[in-house]
Amino acid sequence: MITLNYRDPRPIYEQLKEKLRRMILSGAMAEGEKLPSVRELASQLTINPNTIARAYRELESEGFVYSISGRGSFVGSLNGVDEGRKQQLRAQLLAAATELRQLGEDEQTLISLIKEATPHD
Repeated sequence: MITLNYRDPRPIYEQLKEKLRRMILSGAMAEGEKLPSVRELASQLTINPNTIARAYRELESEGFVYSISGRGSFVGSLNGVDEGRKQQLRAQLLAAATELRQLGEDEQTLISLIKEATPHD
């Protein structure tokens, strides 16, 4: 289930995009699974269909979903996630690490944070 936080300063389409991305990456939505139609999801969330369409378009440009004309949008293969998204995330990580270092965080703390984000077997 998707819930939105109207107090969040981020635009609604970004929140929606992030939630769908997390569901795909976590396996909650399987490859090939059909996403709700734009109208259906807009009705469920009581938001403008253009907001849903924008989130879907951006997820498609990042390789997380694909569309089939007349059939809808579907979860893509994680292998299809383009290298551009990985580069974008690397740049964000580098910027955050740089800022944390400037604020006095030591290298060990940054390494620990990355290890915390890594799934444990």
